[in-house]
Amino acid sequence: MKTNCENFRYVEKARPHRDLTFKFYSDGRLVIINNDTEEVIGPRDLRSDSRDFYVRKRILFIKNRLAETQLKYA
Repeated sequence: MKTNCENFRYVEKARPHRDLTFKFYSDGRLVIINNDTEEVIGPRDLRSDSRDFYVRKRILFIKNRLAETQLKYA
């Protein structure tokens, strides 16, 4: 099975602003990259607005996955 990846770029609103890239893979994996330092960070290192962005995208991913599964087994 081929693994697809959706990339989202997010710049934090609070200072210091971090430029982040979120990579959501179709198998459920997640990679968050700080574009300024090229460092991979975890969801626990996110601040309020970037954490909110992450949670909203993760919920959307879960909803889409559930809908696909329902269609597959309906």
